[in-house]
Amino acid sequence: MKPEILAPAGDMPSALAAFAAGAEAVYLGLKHFSARMEAGNFSSTELAKLTDLAKAEGRRVYLAFNSFVKPGELSQAGRIIRRVLPGTPPDALIVQDLAMVDLARQAGYQGEIFFSTLAALTHQRALSAAAALGVSRVVLPRELSIDEVRLMHDALPEGMGLELFIHGALCYSVSGRCWWSSYLGGKSGLRGRCVQPCRRLYTQGGREGRFFSCLDLSLDVLVKTVRDMPGVVSWKIEGRKKGPHYVFHTVRAYRLLRDHQGEAEAKQEALDLLEFSLGRPTSRGFFLPQRKVTPTAHGAARDGGAARQTASGLLCGKIVHEGEGRTVFKSRLELLPGDYLRIGYEDESWHQTMPLNRRLPAGGSLTLKPARHKLPKNGTPVFLLDRREEGLTTVIQEWTRRLEGRGHLPSGKEIPAEAKDVLNFETALPRPAGKSRRMDILLRADLPSGREAKSGLGAGAVRGHWLSPKALSSISRTLFSRIFWWLPPVIWPDEEGRWLTLIRQARRGGARQFVCNSPWQNALFDERRDLFLCAGPFCNLTNGLAAGVLKKMGFNLALVSPELGEEDFLALPGQSPLPLGLVIDGFWPVALTRYDISPLKPDDPWSSPKRELFWSRRYGRNTWLYPAWPLDLSEKIPLLEKAGYSVFVHMGECPPLGMERRERGGEFNWRTGVL
Repeated sequence: MKPEILAPAGDMPSALAAFAAGAEAVYLGLKHFSARMEAGNFSSTELAKLTDLAKAEGRRVYLAFNSFVKPGELSQAGRIIRRVLPGTPPDALIVQDLAMVDLARQAGYQGEIFFSTLAALTHQRALSAAAALGVSRVVLPRELSIDEVRLMHDALPEGMGLELFIHGALCYSVSGRCWWSSYLGGKSGLRGRCVQPCRRLYTQGGREGRFFSCLDLSLDVLVKTVRDMPGVVSWKIEGRKKGPHYVFHTVRAYRLLRDHQGEAEAKQEALDLLEFSLGRPTSRGFFLPQRKVTPTAHGAARDGGAARQTASGLLCGKIVHEGEGRTVFKSRLELLPGDYLRIGYEDESWHQTMPLNRRLPAGGSLTLKPARHKLPKNGTPVFLLDRREEGLTTVIQEWTRRLEGRGHLPSGKEIPAEAKDVLNFETALPRPAGKSRRMDILLRADLPSGREAKSGLGAGAVRGHWLSPKALSSISRTLFSRIFWWLPPVIWPDEEGRWLTLIRQARRGGARQFVCNSPWQNALFDERRDLFLCAGPFCNLTNGLAAGVLKKMGFNLALVSPELGEEDFLALPGQSPLPLGLVIDGFWPVALTRYDISPLKPDDPWSSPKRELFWSRRYGRNTWLYPAWPLDLSEKIPLLEKAGYSVFVHMGECPPLGMERRERGGEFNWRTGVL
């Protein structure tokens, strides 16, 4: 059976372009609770009309409900799900929050549920843990090699499938492990509102560049390497913020590569389509294990390396300042009326977008009249973002007639539903846990040099250690049972065996208290006798329903996400059936990445144009990026204790020696809340 080609749909024209190009399925979001809130997205009426058309055409529609849910949003999320049920509901929900599995069933949804890549299922045993919750598909991380994809495939439980990204944008950070945008201003990537700080300019030691801005992923001809894996049921194209041109071209290309494998003419046509799909320049990422590169403008070896740009769109020309103050755009491509252009990068003061109202031949010039504050500097690049060529416009119009001809819902009318059922839906929450005795955990840094930050905590603080061979060999076994042993936020498929060995070694030494930094790490424990499991802060816990799922999975304690604001923090203990804690102070990372930070130096600070200072450190297979100002909610402890929190974690990470401390509040989103 052929894998489906799954296309992004940020709006209705893109969805119809995907179907016209031959996609078997599209994924899309509503106006709320989507991980791409900057896309146009769909109303519930539009969703119903599209799913009705898809069913008639033998296609599928998946609804991305892949945002985390705050304590006060559970019933709202349930009402939205219930609202899309009448008529033709979507074939599947794509979720990241553990609460959404339970909430969807409470709301009456009977379709399939998939776990998003934001749910961070990064190793084999995680698949069985997800299957136990009733999830039928997992979206794989984009950082996996072909060998690791095969390891995940070979570990698939019966009835579960895998979804593999084959094309589109790459994040510098591991999915579900980025708080960069949120830490700088409350716009959370886990809520679909990322402002992409990784694509900005940064400076270290006089060197300036977009060091973290990634090229796009393109497997193109390499998709043949996964054709022999029947469990990889879906080839996914990223790009819900892209237009119909991109969607149509990429879907047609991968249809050719899938259906005409080995045919030279089809291969060349597919590559030509991808070349003019108007995405970024491309990279293989980690997919080829023998050719591991960092897919940034500075790190990518393919086709130009450090000289390449990583902006979305096809580079089509540059700005030239001519005599008498004339600002001219000179195009290297033929451009058509209706083409949509972008001048410069989004973090530049002169950045702007504009439609083209006339044809411009290759080598032609166009005089611009930008406002003074938008005057681009000489040599500023101009990108072609979207194109509505005549052929594409015709096929979208044809599919629009099919859509309107279904007669499923009158245009502009709301979905028929029992208003009482929709409006009166309230989430069934578990019984909240009672108060527990206060405990402070000092999590010691795992520094190669042995340096430790001074905690200032008394002798009563409980010790926490990152689980490692070094820690197991250097700490007395008489202390093993009293220590909280922390697992890393990411375990890759080829590392799972090593972590199983470390856990068993620790258990034989008497260890019984473990902090799992993804919910799926509970599956790494074969022996549950005398085991005390804590869901760590990297599990991104944000509501009581998710805490209830964690309790069913065998957790005894949970540390909530530090992203929340004051109102959400104080409301959560009243919903949670587990005792709760949180990270109260210390250096919290803004991002974790599998990529090397090259050409920057680890443990050497780097800064943004706004003089925000950061530093990085490599632990195992991952790089941790930190802000130069620590998180500090210590003054809030009395308020948090009163609300019901009992565990307070002090992260003992030690910053680089001599690093300048920038004056900036360390309350994360306490005052502003998270968007």
